Amino acid sequence: MIKTEEIQKRLREAIQYSPLSQKEIAEKLGIDPSTVSKYTRLNVFPALDTFANLCEILDVSADEILGLK
Repeated sequence: MIKTEEIQKRLREAIQYSPLSQKEIAEKLGIDPSTVSKYTRLNVFPALDTFANLCEILDVSADEILGLK
């Protein structure tokens, strides 16, 4: 069974280990940098379209983040 906490952990790690800063990620997504920060600190998950774009920006598979691989 896939748990939300595990998905958030993998997303948090992908953001933290990205060569891009949170500000750069936010700019590419067209969102406020504090929102990206919330993805790494709080139990906040992006909308599906934002999640898909975030995976593309981070060059990580959505399947990997979702724990499907």
